Amino acid sequence: MKIKNIRELADMELNQKLAELKIELFNLRFQHATNQLDNPMRMKEVKKTIAKIKTVLKERELGINE
Repeated sequence: MKIKNIRELADMELNQKLAELKIELFNLRFQHATNQLDNPMRMKEVKKTIAKIKTVLKERELGINE
C-alpha cells in the first residue's frame, strides 16, 4: 500500500487493516519456519505496510498534519 492510500483511510479502517496484516505476518512466519513460504519478499512488504499504518495512526494521535 502506498502512504497516500493509507492516509485516506479512517482510523477504524486502519485498525482493521493493521489487525489483518498482523495475522498475515504471523501466517507468513509460520510458513517460513516450515519451509513452505513461496514468496519471502511478501514478509518484507507486510512489515513495511504495518509500519506505515502505525506511523499514520501515531501522527493522527499527536495531531501532526502534512
